[in-house]
Amino acid sequence: MVLEPLYTITVTCGNCDHPFTTSRVRPSFKKAVRTDTDFCGYYKNENPDFYVVRVCPKCGFASTENSAETLNDRQKSEFRSKIASRWIKRDFGGSRSLEDALEAYKLALLCAQSIGERERIIASLLHHISWLYRYQENEEQEQRFLTYSLESYIRVYEMDGVGANDARLLYLIGEINRRVGRYSEAVQWFSRVIQDKKIVDSAMIRASREQWAVLREQMMAEKLALPEEMNSL
Repeated sequence: MVLEPLYTITVTCGNCDHPFTTSRVRPSFKKAVRTDTDFCGYYKNENPDFYVVRVCPKCGFASTENSAETLNDRQKSEFRSKIASRWIKRDFGGSRSLEDALEAYKLALLCAQSIGERERIIASLLHHISWLYRYQENEEQEQRFLTYSLESYIRVYEMDGVGANDARLLYLIGEINRRVGRYSEAVQWFSRVIQDKKIVDSAMIRASREQWAVLREQMMAEKLALPEEMNSL
């Protein structure tokens, strides 16, 4: 018996309480062939990122497992007026193409924005959308959504601060800055990960040092002036 990469789970819509099925990728199929430096993965079989968003076929509310489980009355009202009133019933429950995944993520983004979802959720959705455009080799849209995700991740940092275990957020802000060409800002964020003694995440410290070196080479290749702190590590 050949094991299929997809299996289904039943979830309950946080807006209308309608139970529906959505597909997931089996853990044994989630091994990435390679991973970009901002954690975008490439897979031999089904891409698990295509199935992160769950879409209620009845009302159109799209969310992830990290989203609010149940909407309050205000959120339901906002969602109904902005999205549900225009929803044309369709089912995202089976296998998804890249285009299906992109549509699901954009719907989830609209839902999250309409209900005032946590900024971390919005930042992650924006970042994932940039990955989907990367898969399409649509650099213009990839850069557009990378920039949106960067601004959102910075808002997360400004609102929540960062603890000793949140080096990944600082690293991501640095790496996305590098990817959108904001080199001096990237230097500052990588520097925080490397030099902050409270940060003990060795993987993110190592990744920041590696991308610091990549950034240094980029700036030298483009004949840009290196910030003084780039000579100190």
